[in-house]
Amino acid sequence: MVNALKAKAASEGFVAVGIAPGHLAPAAGARLRQWLDEGCHGEMLWMESRADQRANPEILWPDVQSVIMLGMSYAPATDPMALADHPERGRISIYAQGRDYHDVVKGALKRVAGWLAHAADVGVKVFVDTAPVMEKALAEAAGLGWQGKHSNIVSREHGSWLFLGAIYTTAQLEPDAAGSDRCGSCRACQDICPTDAFPAPYKVDARRCISYLTIEHKGPINRALRPLIGNHIYGCDDCLAVCPWNKFASAAAAHKAFLPRAELVAPRLSDLLTLDDAAFRAMFSGSPIKRIGRNRFVRNVLIAAGNSGDVSLLPHVIHLLRDPDDGVRGSAIWALGRLSPAQFGEMKARFALAEDSPDVRAEWDFGAEGNTASAPFA
Repeated sequence: MVNALKAKAASEGFVAVGIAPGHLAPAAGARLRQWLDEGCHGEMLWMESRADQRANPEILWPDVQSVIMLGMSYAPATDPMALADHPERGRISIYAQGRDYHDVVKGALKRVAGWLAHAADVGVKVFVDTAPVMEKALAEAAGLGWQGKHSNIVSREHGSWLFLGAIYTTAQLEPDAAGSDRCGSCRACQDICPTDAFPAPYKVDARRCISYLTIEHKGPINRALRPLIGNHIYGCDDCLAVCPWNKFASAAAAHKAFLPRAELVAPRLSDLLTLDDAAFRAMFSGSPIKRIGRNRFVRNVLIAAGNSGDVSLLPHVIHLLRDPDDGVRGSAIWALGRLSPAQFGEMKARFALAEDSPDVRAEWDFGAEGNTASAPFA
């Protein structure tokens, strides 16, 4: 049965399949609770509310006997760091340059789970990312790889480029040998992080993580971190991209749904700053980027604009000082101060007195001089 299951999974585009027991070791739950107690999850409050279910599959579904963990490759054909020296372009995480992985992975999972339910007359439930499931700990338990020092799964065959999905089942399946840590003394992923988001190996503080700040975080981004974000406008691949195990990953193994769309590989900030809601939805149809909405995305683009040094962006930035969204206006003020301190005072005289948002007024009060200086992280 297991061999047939793995063959079915391979036919659906999964490059890695493993079986884990229907429970996790207590240490996994203890690490999760410590991480939550330290506030490292930031605003992701849903991780707190269902922490017990996340810590053990049996609490989420008491009937589970085995967990089938599956991995789908999105290994890139190009260097994810290639745009680091092109500040006029926006950097979009590799995973978001193709189709939304939630849809692709979940569809394939449902077909594999449906096959298993029919073939073995067992109960099944499928999960991709949004459910209270510790995919990484379960993937390690199932032998797909190990949780690296960047906290993501590392595979000997596919490097750091695996999307994970889980099938909980009532079937009693023979577990695979768990993965073992092969990071050794390497700390490349720790050292590359622009915002120093790793307080320790194997532990990420979301409050400093560029992926969290540009995707999950809804309010103004901390001023101390804005200059460090560079031209990252959605997610960050830096810690994944430098993993030495990526040398074994092949772009040929990546699912075709994740091939990058040309317009998302190296978009110009000047084009992205002009997006209204309709244009944003059209551009990112079928992309996970659509989930964060136009306002949060343009906020990110304005941070990149402020870091670019490109004064040709000033007309777009100044136009966005009138944007209906508080977050966009606030980020436009910051970008203006970075690009043209000389024009900051003029624009402040025109717009600040009429501003009714405390957050946006705080950006005007912070001033152009503050935008060009380092601010403490708090």
